[in-house]
Amino acid sequence: MDESVRVIALRASNAYLVRGDAGFVQIDTGFRFDRPQLERELAAAGCRPGDLRLIVITHADSDHSGNAAYLRGRYGASIAAHRLEAAAVEHGDMFLSRGRLPLSRRPLKALMALFRLRKGDRFAPDVYLDDGDRLDAYGLDATVLHVPGHTAGSIAVLTGDGDLFAGDFLEDRRRPSVATFVDDAVALQASYDRVKGLGIRVVYPGHGTPFAIDEIG
Repeated sequence: MDESVRVIALRASNAYLVRGDAGFVQIDTGFRFDRPQLERELAAAGCRPGDLRLIVITHADSDHSGNAAYLRGRYGASIAAHRLEAAAVEHGDMFLSRGRLPLSRRPLKALMALFRLRKGDRFAPDVYLDDGDRLDAYGLDATVLHVPGHTAGSIAVLTGDGDLFAGDFLEDRRRPSVATFVDDAVALQASYDRVKGLGIRVVYPGHGTPFAIDEIG
């Protein structure tokens, strides 16, 4: 595992702190209630206000975006996300980055409404990332990949060393797999078919432990 990557296993999801050439990049931020643990992890890594260059939100779900606004205010970092996730984080509604739910999934919408971003945790991204964008300006040798399927604007970050920070595009809940909560199955398969040939060394998923991409059956 890359020593520059700090795996932050929060109560419901993972976040990652990556040390670059000019400070740190935070990838995803957990739920609001994860804030004390998240701050302890940043402090333990030596990341203090002014050291955090960028906060990348892989998608708008509150278990990934819940502390982005807080970290921006505390550490002075910019928040980056895909444009198709902007409405969801601005209004606190994860379904604004998804299409129409099938009937079988509609009861889930009422349940997930309990996990809306609170007004104080909503935000507008400072930077919009799209497929092929580079993060060199933030001290990180990495490329952004647009990987729709879990949500319309899901992104992943692929470093020059072959580390893929996948958000919920890829996961390891029970075993390594593509997303199990799917907005667009066709788009998800196309995203996976595209990235699996990119020389990925380690997948750092939004849920579960890191794994090799060839472990996906």
